[in-house]
Amino acid sequence: MNQAARVMLLAVALCSFAYGADKGALERMEWQIEGVTRDALIYVPVNAKEQDTPLLFDFHGHGGTAKNAATRHNFQQRWPEAMVVYMQGLPTAGKTDPQGVKPGWQARVGDLNDRDLKFFDAVLEKLKKDYKIDAARIYCTGHSNGAVFTYDLWSARGATFAAVAPVAGVALGGFNGAKPLPVLHIAGESDPVVPFRFQQATVNSAKTLNGCDATGVPWMTSGALVGTEFKSKAGAAVVSVVFPGGHTYPDEAPEMIVKFFKEHHKP
Repeated sequence: MNQAARVMLLAVALCSFAYGADKGALERMEWQIEGVTRDALIYVPVNAKEQDTPLLFDFHGHGGTAKNAATRHNFQQRWPEAMVVYMQGLPTAGKTDPQGVKPGWQARVGDLNDRDLKFFDAVLEKLKKDYKIDAARIYCTGHSNGAVFTYDLWSARGATFAAVAPVAGVALGGFNGAKPLPVLHIAGESDPVVPFRFQQATVNSAKTLNGCDATGVPWMTSGALVGTEFKSKAGAAVVSVVFPGGHTYPDEAPEMIVKFFKEHHKP
């Protein structure tokens, strides 16, 4: 059986129940991935089966949860026309958790037998089957370890996305196999966990890959967050958003991410 067939079979087992208020309510869905139960909280717009629907994946940081990401980032309220998926990570060893007690994501393509890439594939396959997903408007974002996994998805599944938006992370696995893709990166200048200079190196690599202009132009400012856009003739702009904080998820980040995603769609 080839990989595509195996991925399709992974999504067969699915259950759901309502979570939250009627407006912006989330459904918890489960998948069996190679014998392991995986779950996600999903916001489904009312007309998702009848009209083309944008799809946004959001990945929590190491030690986080889908529930907390849904509450804090609240993309379902900021972009109610889009389907929003908050996937839940599994216990994963990391820089601040060497024993792997807390939930997180694979750090590089190929790590952990690609368990999280397989999970992503199964979720996407199921949602495309059950709803009218707009293939030109699929996006992903994540914080910290979730941002690292967002960069992994760019490299491994880049053709799927219209744009990505990592927050406080780096491309640990580099950009092997990656093609130009619009990206917004949010970084704190005083980040003690993922040093700012490393994040800037990742942004610079993205600018090179995307063929961006050397000089940026103002994009958007919100609170302490200042965004600079580096345009690309290939249509794969890089927006670097900088703020004077540390390894936090700024309150203004979701607003900026939604604005950026709405500005980009595949031809």
